[in-house]
Formats: sequence, C-alpha cells, structure tokens
Amino acid sequence: MPPKEKKIKLRFAPSPTGPLNIGGVRTALFNWLFAKHEGGSFILRIEDTDTQRSELRYEEDIKKSLSWLGLSWDELYRQSERLERYEFYLKMLLEKKYAYYCFCSEKDLEDEYEAQLSQGITPKYSGKCLSLSDSEVKDRLGKERAVIRFKMPEKEVSFHDLIRGKVTFDTRLIGDIIIAKGLNEPLYNFANVVDDFEMDITHVVRGEEHISNTPRQIMLQEALGFSALTYAHLPLILGPNKKKLSKRDLAKSIGDYRTEGYIPEAMINFLVLLGWHPKKDREVLKVKEMIEEFSFERVQKAGGIFNPEKLDWLNAHYLRSKNTNELAELLTSFIPKEWTNDMERLKKVIEIQKDRMKRLGEFISLSDIFFELPEYEKILLVWKKSDIPTTIENLIRTEKILSSLHDFSKEHIEQALRDFIEERGRGDVLWPLRASLSGKSASPGPFELAELLGKEESLRRISVAIKKLSF
Repeated sequence: MPPKEKKIKLRFAPSPTGPLNIGGVRTALFNWLFAKHEGGSFILRIEDTDTQRSELRYEEDIKKSLSWLGLSWDELYRQSERLERYEFYLKMLLEKKYAYYCFCSEKDLEDEYEAQLSQGITPKYSGKCLSLSDSEVKDRLGKERAVIRFKMPEKEVSFHDLIRGKVTFDTRLIGDIIIAKGLNEPLYNFANVVDDFEMDITHVVRGEEHISNTPRQIMLQEALGFSALTYAHLPLILGPNKKKLSKRDLAKSIGDYRTEGYIPEAMINFLVLLGWHPKKDREVLKVKEMIEEFSFERVQKAGGIFNPEKLDWLNAHYLRSKNTNELAELLTSFIPKEWTNDMERLKKVIEIQKDRMKRLGEFISLSDIFFELPEYEKILLVWKKSDIPTTIENLIRTEKILSSLHDFSKEHIEQALRDFIEERGRGDVLWPLRASLSGKSASPGPFELAELLGKEESLRRISVAIKKLSF
C-alpha cells in the first residue's frame, strides 16, 4: 500500500514586535486561501523568542486583525512556549558536530568582515572557532559570551519555488550561520525549521525578502533529518510609483485602516489582487470565489502595485452593497453616541450619504450638518449674483412658506417653493436656503436637507441665518 499523502498544512508566523501591517496580512491571506482551496489547515504561530522586542499587545493586535478579516486559524502556537524543543535539537546538532560554539567578539567579526571586503572576498564567517577542542569549549562556556553556529555544508542547493520555478544557491558563499545565542535563545532560521517539522507544515508561503533564508533552512532540515518542504515566495508590494513600498507606508497597520473606516470585505478583496489575479481578471471577488480559484500559478513574479485609489473604490463599492441597518451598525463606533438617539434620522442620513462615502470615517464630515449646525460666515448665505438685503428678504419669504406646511416631505417642500423660485430665480432662493440649513458651501440639496432636519429644526436654522445677515 502506498504511503498516505500528507495533509496540506500552512502557517502564518508573525513576530509580535509591532502592529500587523499590509505585507503581513497579504502573506497570511495567501496562506489561508491556499489551505482552504486544498482542504488543508492553517495555523498561527507567534514567533516571540525575541524577548526584548516582543510584546503581548502586538500579539493581541495580530489575532484581533486576523479575526476581523475573517482569517481564522486551526491551531495557535507561541515559540516562547517551545524552548525545550529547540534545546533538544540544538544539543543534537552539537553532539553530531553539525553545530559548534563560537566565542568571537563583535570586534573580531567586524575586523574579519573588513579584511575580506578589502581583498574582494564575499564576507562570511571564517569558521575559526570550529577548530576549538571540546575541553577548550567546555572551559570557556559560562565565562565568555558564546553563540551557536551551524556548520554549513559547502554545496549547491536547489529547490522548486511554486512561483519562481527552480532556484539555486551556492552555500559556500553563505558561511557558518548563527542559529542560537544559547540553548534557550534560538534564532529565526533554526526555530522555523524545528517548528515547521514538528507542526507538520507542508508549504512555506512568505515574502520574497525571505528567499535567501531558504537554502539556510534546507541545510538545517537535511542535518536534522527532516523532510523537505514546498516553498512559494510572494512578490514585493510596490507603491503607485512602482518602487518598493516605503517603510512609512508599511508602518501603517491593518488597525489603522480599520480605524479609518475600511471594512474587511474591501481589505481582503484589495489584498488578494496584490500579486494574484483571478480568471477573467475580475476586480470584485467574494471570499468563496477567491478560495475556489486560488493557485500559485496565478501569482505573478513582479511586484503587486499598492493603489490607494483602488482600495477606496473597493471600499465604497462594498459600503454601497450594505443595507441601511448594516451600515448603521458599522457606523456606531465612528459617530458621536448622541447621533444614535434618533435612529430614524440617522438611517435617513445614511441613505443619502451611502453613495458618497469611501470610508466609514468620512461619515461625520459628510453628515454632521444633519445633527448640528456648524459655525459659518454670513457671506456664505449670499448667492453670487445677489446681495445681503435681497438674501434676507428671500429667506424671510422662504421661512413663511415653509412654516405653513403640514407635510414636510421634500416633494411638498419643493412644490410649495416652486412659484417663489420661478419669481426670484433658483440661485436666489435655493442657495441661501441650502446654505442656511447646512452651514457649508457643499452639501446635499435643500429639499433633502429640510426633510431630514424636520420642520422645527429647519425653521430654526433659517432664523439663525436671517439674524446673521441682519447684523
């Protein structure tokens, strides 16, 4: 009977040293989609062995951000809880002479580096501590600072990348790498290899900046007798200028986008198109469609272009697809609490503004006029072809017409003002009415404004405008 095929299993392994950013989420998403597409599992592994920089609040940010986006995980691990496993494998490498203690100081290494550069040699560790005897190592341990180095085999190593095809490295250019600062302080390459083996990882999907780590990890796998993995190195995320996304851009976290009012559906849709494209090159995709179509054959080698305008367009699209109740629920954390006291008005405002919003965070600036009258200069009330006395006269007449209405719907308001508009002109009547109701140079139309504000508030605001012009 042939051996049972190993179940597909992928991992996202962030370090909790800062908020989760766009690059990290794109990596998590591609791992998650492939795992779902293949009917496999997706694990979250917190790489927190860097005790000086790792913080619990960043771990919580990672988990909160992934949950918000709907990227659920099947298992959760923390490297800080696995130190004894790393120690076990470090001792194994030391006993087999695949690894050794190095006592070279930082100055020694700097001098060696400079000397090699001056000779035109690719800098790498010379391996001088490899010649130390067991007794000398034992005598110096505990007295001097020491790290553990892996004795790198000198050979060519090749692997098949699902995106880039065959990739080959010459390990003679790498030298003996540091894999731990001590038995309880494993470093990235070593801890990753141990974890991937013990967690039954089948595919390692990560950014192309990690491609140089792959030969190091393959050599460690071979030394430890671990099975080979399948790799896929994702393209860089580029800015609109097609250059590598700046540190400033990368510093913006998923939490920042959430705070600005982007919603999960838009973020996922936007991120999946940063380096991958579906059949027929569609722009709008449901998560179910992404899972069905996802493959690394459709991931490009060239960088994915981060286009903020496209993100805004997608977010606006998904906001428009929400019904009023859904938007009201989403907006509760973006608006003043008192705005929710009149849910009927709030929902009417949402209906007017939903097509104007790109982000939930814009709702206040678009809609504050419906809940409070802002301060404004009286000149705003005067139509460009008119003057203050005429504007006062027109507002007084408008106030009188509107005060006589029993039905304050926009249709009845428009009908009541029709004859007056024909007599005085649209600009002379409607500009001061709209400006008095909104207090802004740009806003929804006066009939919509008046209906939403209601008769009492509309008349109050017109009265305020008349008084402004009269002094």
